[in-house]
Amino acid sequence: PLKARFCHLYRNKFTYLIIRQSIALRYILPYITTAEHYGIPVMEQNYQLSGRIWIEGPDGTYLGAGRVTLLENIRDHGSISAAARAMKMSYKRAWNLVDSMNRQSQTPVVELSTGGKGGGGAVLTASGIQAIACFHAARRDFQAFIADRSEQLNL
Repeated sequence: PLKARFCHLYRNKFTYLIIRQSIALRYILPYITTAEHYGIPVMEQNYQLSGRIWIEGPDGTYLGAGRVTLLENIRDHGSISAAARAMKMSYKRAWNLVDSMNRQSQTPVVELSTGGKGGGGAVLTASGIQAIACFHAARRDFQAFIADRSEQLNL
């Protein structure tokens, strides 16, 4: 009779293969057990799709989550500098983003007034309000699609 001893325990996904070694031969047992058999907890794999959405124009990104947040802050604070401070962003960066959106849009999304004795300011136009609403609607649809497809994943 061959004497066998357990020498290795290999893990392949959720199954464990027990390999025996003997004096002369090496056998793979026709015995496959699950992790639960050994009392080893198995983590359930919950995969989810993830993604980001933005609107691109011929000159690159027109509108994305960060730009929409900037527009909403301009609407709430009434100036680019206050909106930039609220987002911990430099004024130059915020101004460049607003300039990019205004150049890419058929009508400006933000109307600027120059500084002076009373100070400057920025006001969201009807086009800017429409752009925010359009982006939020597209993002809601995108998130619903991602959630639906995540439920269908079978990995």
